[in-house]
Amino acid sequence: MRYVVLAALGLGVVLLYLLFSSSQDSPLLSTGFPVVLLAGAVAATLLIGLVGWQLVVLRRRIRNGVFGSKLTLKLLYWFGLVAILPSAVVFSASVFFLNRSIETWFDVRVDNALQSGVNLGRAALDDLLKELGKKSERLALTLSDEGSGSMITLMSTLREQSAVQELTLFDDRGGVIAYAGGEKTSLLPELPDKKLIWQARQQEPYSRVEALKDGSLVMRVLVPVYSTSFAGKTRVLQVLQNVPTSLEKDAVVVQDAYRDYQQIAVSRLGLKRLYGIALTLTLLIALLMTISLSYLLSERLGAPLRTLARGTRAVAQGDFSQMHPVQSRDELGALIRSFNRMTQQLSEARADAEHNHQETEQAKAYLETVLANLSSGVVVLDEDYRVQALNPTALYILGDQPENLEKRSPIEWGVEGGALRTFGQQVATGFQEQSGEVWQQQLDFNGPEGAQILLVRGTPLPQGVARGYTLVFDDVTKLIRAERDAAWGEVARRLAHEIRNPLTPIQLSAERIVHKLGSRLVGAERDFLIRSTETIINQVSAMKSMVDAFANYARMPKAHIGSLDLNGLVREVLTLYDAHALGLEVSLAENLPLVAGDSTLLRQVIHNLLQNAQDALGDKKDARIAVKTRSQQDRVVLTICDNGPGFPEHLMARLFEPYATTKPKGTGLGLPIVKKIVEEHQGSIRVENQAEGGAHISVSLPIFHQGGSQ
Repeated sequence: MRYVVLAALGLGVVLLYLLFSSSQDSPLLSTGFPVVLLAGAVAATLLIGLVGWQLVVLRRRIRNGVFGSKLTLKLLYWFGLVAILPSAVVFSASVFFLNRSIETWFDVRVDNALQSGVNLGRAALDDLLKELGKKSERLALTLSDEGSGSMITLMSTLREQSAVQELTLFDDRGGVIAYAGGEKTSLLPELPDKKLIWQARQQEPYSRVEALKDGSLVMRVLVPVYSTSFAGKTRVLQVLQNVPTSLEKDAVVVQDAYRDYQQIAVSRLGLKRLYGIALTLTLLIALLMTISLSYLLSERLGAPLRTLARGTRAVAQGDFSQMHPVQSRDELGALIRSFNRMTQQLSEARADAEHNHQETEQAKAYLETVLANLSSGVVVLDEDYRVQALNPTALYILGDQPENLEKRSPIEWGVEGGALRTFGQQVATGFQEQSGEVWQQQLDFNGPEGAQILLVRGTPLPQGVARGYTLVFDDVTKLIRAERDAAWGEVARRLAHEIRNPLTPIQLSAERIVHKLGSRLVGAERDFLIRSTETIINQVSAMKSMVDAFANYARMPKAHIGSLDLNGLVREVLTLYDAHALGLEVSLAENLPLVAGDSTLLRQVIHNLLQNAQDALGDKKDARIAVKTRSQQDRVVLTICDNGPGFPEHLMARLFEPYATTKPKGTGLGLPIVKKIVEEHQGSIRVENQAEGGAHISVSLPIFHQGGSQ
């Protein structure tokens, strides 16, 4: 837009210059002034269109809420007002003085003076022309009786005597007979029109003041020359004489001035209108240029403000990267520099804040990573004992989703009567009883992993941190079981060591008593002796079996891990059992991966589990034992299910402890041995009762990988 406005201003200045120039030059006024007016009208129309377009753009900006547009409108209004008021005064005064000046141009005295000057010039020229005519007639009489031989010499003499510029003698056909000219004349005569020669031969002399091709004025006279020597034919003499230079100039000036004056006088009213239109057009172009230029200046003044507005919006949106160039050294430039400095400081402050935030996030991520990899469950509570955060281990142990625990108090965990609600109530009680102090307690929790023993510790957050509490709990079930297993192993080792040694002498002593006294006693006494010694021997054998079982539990052989086909091992063991009597249902997965295990120990596991299932079924007619294998991620799972009575609920937490058995004569070492073997294989075992009745035992073993055991 800037270049369009500058082009319009340049065009307006050129047109104004042409208007002023044409008003000062009469020929240009008569020929070029209308064209200039038309061009000025076109320029004014273009300027009107430009100003209109600028106003439309300004209105659109105001509607769109562009910052600075209202200020531009106000500046445009004041600029226009400042331009219009003095222009209106100047225009009114100019029109008044223009009309008065034009009227003075056509005063009667001026008209009479110009007319008198023209008449005076004409009279002077007429006198000179009459004198030249008389001089021409005398020369014609002199030449009438001269022969053609001495004509040129005579004409030269006569020209010098009469002080004329040029003498030319023509025949009756217009041909040149003789010619005499001065030094400043050309070599050829100035020929008149043949009609003028014919007019002079008819005794009608011709005398006029004429303008030559070079612009000079001459007096031309044509008179007849009568002679008897040319067979009575009439010749014509042409006399040319230059008009005096001073008289010529004065006459031309007066004549031109009078002619111009008459032309202007005829169009006096039109001249007034023409100058009025020119003046109005000049004012219009000047006003339009002023308004257009004021719009451009307003835009230039509002540009720094718009720049600041854009920068302010960018800063409000969090963008501190915009640095605006300073294009002036005034107060607006200083304001932009201050704004840039402020933006830079805000950017640096945000960078520092982002750096601190990043460090905080990294620390938070580090803490979350640590908490996520802790084996302990961690729960953060606020001062009202509502959950604010908890780690994945806590969710895993509690067996619930975060949305069911967050923003809730422990007494609101789980469902009414459930294990999680009971655990939450115990936690709440611990916090209430030890308000503001550290407390620790071991709680039983029947979670998703079965019966668990949790070591719970409640701690208030230190001062200077947001008020609240931390709840940390560890699943010490395996630890306690390991301690119990170690204790039972030690008991089994000591039992095997302390009890096995006296059992053999007791058995041998009983056998010797029977051998020594059996032949000496008779009747009832002999029968009593035999029954008593048999009882001693049977009980010693039973104790030996129990001691052997404890010894096996205490001294579990080390597993020799290798690749093993679990399906083949299961089929091998099942051949030792009556499939029909036990109601065996075998479902072995196809393409089962090889497991990492010891065939001897795992065969003992399968035998033990099948034997327990068979013992649990007893003489049940619809006995059913299901043996299945399947692949689960990087594990192979063996499940053995029966439809017997299942495990008593009071023994579920102690099934893998020695001497925890439901059999009248059992030692309770079967499942503990199975568990130790499975753990030796880096596997896991899970025991549960089925809803429809019966026990369900799952053994999970790792898959064998080439180059490693699992």
